[in-house]
Amino acid sequence: MEMKKIIYFMLVAFLISCSPSNKELYDITDTFIESLQNSHESYSIFDSKKHIKTTESGQYQIMPVGRLINVKIMEAVDNEVYKELEEDLRSHYEDDERVNDVYINNAGTIMIDCRN
Repeated sequence: MEMKKIIYFMLVAFLISCSPSNKELYDITDTFIESLQNSHESYSIFDSKKHIKTTESGQYQIMPVGRLINVKIMEAVDNEVYKELEEDLRSHYEDDERVNDVYINNAGTIMIDCRN
């Protein structure tokens, strides 16, 4: 039974890391981060709902809140899948000075911190 879980986790992690929606996810988060530099000081809680984006695959939902970008996986997955995505996003923004941190918040979604 343990081997079955390991294989399942590896398969899910592989599919997420190779998914074309990751490029789309990065494009969407990059656009929000860019907008925080150019057109929005921040996104109010009321504005946030108007700006929610979902990848074409329906795998991810991205919502700006204040100067944070919230990334949610739209299917039920375990914490390891979120940890993998956190690492991918952290790596993607590693050298981007506009991003202070990428972390899993207490609600279980990933936050990209762009606060000044």
